[in-house]
Amino acid sequence: MAKRKRRIGKYPKAFRQAALERMKTCDCVSQLAGELGISRAQLYRWKLEANDEEGVPNTPIRELQKQNQELTRILVEKTLEVDFFKGALQKIEARRQKRVSSGETVSTTKSGS
Repeated sequence: MAKRKRRIGKYPKAFRQAALERMKTCDCVSQLAGELGISRAQLYRWKLEANDEEGVPNTPIRELQKQNQELTRILVEKTLEVDFFKGALQKIEARRQKRVSSGETVSTTKSGS
């Protein structure tokens, strides 16, 4: 008995386009996905890809999603920066404590009073 190979990768473009056309007129996307043997989420991914290719203007929700992704990326960068500077400050404080405990004079800035 020959085993059926599972298809890995993209479905043919004609299949995706036909699925999207049916999606426009179907009552239940989940049912359509079941008939086609794919997930409902896959249909929506194809729809987004098709909209991007056609140059369909972004909806307010997509704009907010993009803005959210950008803000999340910036937050991650800032968090990494804060962690870096916290680590550097801890190292400096540890060096100062070693000097104080060893009897060395700690370098401080002199006030102009």
